Amino acid sequence: MNYRITPAPTPVVVAWPTQLARITGVLVLAATSLLGLPASTNASMNSDEGKSAGKLLSQRERAAFIDRNLEHRFEHTLPALMRREGIDMWLLLSREYNEDPVLKTMLPASWMSARRHTMLVIYDPGEGQALERLAVARYAVSDLFTQAWDKEQQPDQWQALAAIIRERDPERIGINRSVDFALADGISSTEYDSLRSALGNDLNQRLVPAQPLAIAWLETRSEPEMSVYPDLVALGHSLIARAFSNEVVTPGETTTEDVIWWLREQSAALGLGNWFHPTVSIQRADRQAFDQVEAFSKRAGDNVIQPGDLLHMDFGLTYLRLNTDQQQHAYVLKPGETDAPQGLKDALAAANRLQDIVTGAFATGKTGNQVLSKARTQAIKESLKPVIYTHPLGVHGHGAGPTIGLWDQQEGVPVAGDYPLYPDTAYSIELNAASTIPEWDKEIRIMLEEDAFFDGEKVTYLKGRQTQFHLISSP
Repeated sequence: MNYRITPAPTPVVVAWPTQLARITGVLVLAATSLLGLPASTNASMNSDEGKSAGKLLSQRERAAFIDRNLEHRFEHTLPALMRREGIDMWLLLSREYNEDPVLKTMLPASWMSARRHTMLVIYDPGEGQALERLAVARYAVSDLFTQAWDKEQQPDQWQALAAIIRERDPERIGINRSVDFALADGISSTEYDSLRSALGNDLNQRLVPAQPLAIAWLETRSEPEMSVYPDLVALGHSLIARAFSNEVVTPGETTTEDVIWWLREQSAALGLGNWFHPTVSIQRADRQAFDQVEAFSKRAGDNVIQPGDLLHMDFGLTYLRLNTDQQQHAYVLKPGETDAPQGLKDALAAANRLQDIVTGAFATGKTGNQVLSKARTQAIKESLKPVIYTHPLGVHGHGAGPTIGLWDQQEGVPVAGDYPLYPDTAYSIELNAASTIPEWDKEIRIMLEEDAFFDGEKVTYLKGRQTQFHLISSP
């Protein structure tokens, strides 16, 4: 196949000709030469993780993927979720620039926001029938929602919406109101008041919170998404490997802020987003003991990286409306060293064991708090010192679904932790394990975060996990 390489700052981005047959699963192979990745990452992953990423789609191809994936989700994912949660009709109402976060995930790629006043209606006519998707708006919403409002015939948009609802006569009408889940609380107070005024008493009695459906829509991953997600994760690992190498770090000169902004620049050069600002932090033998509050509530300072440092990175990418969230470690070799001290390697192995315990506690129907409790009990029984704060991942970095611990709530998280696990969901397996390092005579924490998929029976890392430190040489 012929393709052209678009000139860009290093790394180079490959722009493939638009071919819809290639849209699903195109983030595959060939990154070491095209993206300038190192031949080895120094961090052990499953299979060839971290050694390859893939050819990134052009903006036009990305839009085609997003729209095809939305169509797939509407046809194959949403009907079962609506029936599971007992919602006959789902209303998503937003004015331009004040969008419901769920509505934003349903807009086509060419729509950067709602237009004027966008009202989306999703109606389930019953088992065996396709969902009806209507836009009570001045425009059809691409091919995803059919325009269902003629302003010339009915000037009042709210009354047009009410007429559509009365005609279909649904028993349960879901609206995105939630006290406990921000992502499911997208209807504004003004929209809610206007809706109730337009519907009247009879239909108002049928309004129900769509919280479970909103969470289900956001947390459930589709086949097209899972065809590209592992390679996005691999690309993140590859950038971490480069950042934690002598390509970027010169001990005694490079600062943590230098590495952070290198990651931001490389992400931008690839045409990718970052859903949070990366962090790079240092633990070292002569520094005061690790402080949990300091690590999680304050940004790392502008520290010069020195030989003997244990480096930690937190980094995430956004692409095709999917997000990654990854944490890994590097060790800066002292002159004459060829590997990290054994105590640090043992600490990493302990954190890997904690990962196994957490993923082994996953089970369909178990709540986040039940998974947390089971994992902590087993970890403590094995003399580990665990802190677990795993979360759903997908169209949002801190996604909808069950919270499995927070770093400062290890006894359970009310409400969000009581939500159950469902199949076909993705998670950021995030945690840390404390260990005493004999060579340093102090306690350190290994903080790991890897992205994984839960199929309902087992958890599989999307592209492996770190089991060896990245190693950075000193002059």
